[in-house]
Amino acid sequence: MLNDYSSFGPAYRNFKVKEGVFVPEPAMEFPEDNPHKRMVTVRGKFKDMKFDATYPYLDKSLKFKIWHILIYLTTWLVVFPVNRIRFGLRIEGREKIRKNRKLFANGLMTVCNHVHRWDMICVLQAMRYRKAWIPMWADPFNGKDGFLMKHIGGIAIPEERSGLRAFDMAMNELHDRKQWIHIFPESCSWPFYAPLRPFKTGAFNMAYKYSLPVLPLVISFRPRTGWRKLFGKGEPLLTIHVGDPIVPDLNTPRKEEVARLRDLAHQTMLDMAGIISNPWPSNID
Repeated sequence: MLNDYSSFGPAYRNFKVKEGVFVPEPAMEFPEDNPHKRMVTVRGKFKDMKFDATYPYLDKSLKFKIWHILIYLTTWLVVFPVNRIRFGLRIEGREKIRKNRKLFANGLMTVCNHVHRWDMICVLQAMRYRKAWIPMWADPFNGKDGFLMKHIGGIAIPEERSGLRAFDMAMNELHDRKQWIHIFPESCSWPFYAPLRPFKTGAFNMAYKYSLPVLPLVISFRPRTGWRKLFGKGEPLLTIHVGDPIVPDLNTPRKEEVARLRDLAHQTMLDMAGIISNPWPSNID
């Protein structure tokens, strides 16, 4: 079925890829009218934390620091190898990170499509195991995954206006410490969805504000072959591609430059994924 994915549903309308690019069958039915609809529910919600001005967006407690180190070591020693084995993770273009290490010395903004439960693990492996802080929807922090999300570097995006100032102060401190930040500009996960959805501007506004280079990454898929067919429930294998950094021009007005960063990152990711016709534009402003 070369370049014909109409049977996959309306969300794949006019979707075309280069010859040889694998497109997995949809994991669910995706909407064609709302690319930011949350399709993955919070697992086992059992907390009711309020993400307001009193919430510690950047936890500085000794308990957090200990768990952060332990969970990251476990991720490095156990999860990264499992990702290589179970999902056959391949990394293409990783040398661009080493090549541009001086450019990234004062911090970096990475962006990637949001298509897999372990896509952040893929990003961390592509970044040569460098730690990153990840602004995320707040609601999942109240679920079963909340503990891991927080201690791997997740920072809840406040749902209440009173929390925005505290959140901004936390991000300012991370920038002062020259930390790396990752944001999924598609805003929510659509499992194994091959097209690229429109981007929200938050990551690019932050890149402009802090004068951070933007490093686009994109996850594409491969068919499960050989001994890996024995597990994975038919899920495709993963490849993550690393693009060239995009440097913000602070002499250009903010709104105009943020749009340029967003559009260029989107197009770069389409090219790396081998997508020649995408059902969504780079934005839906």
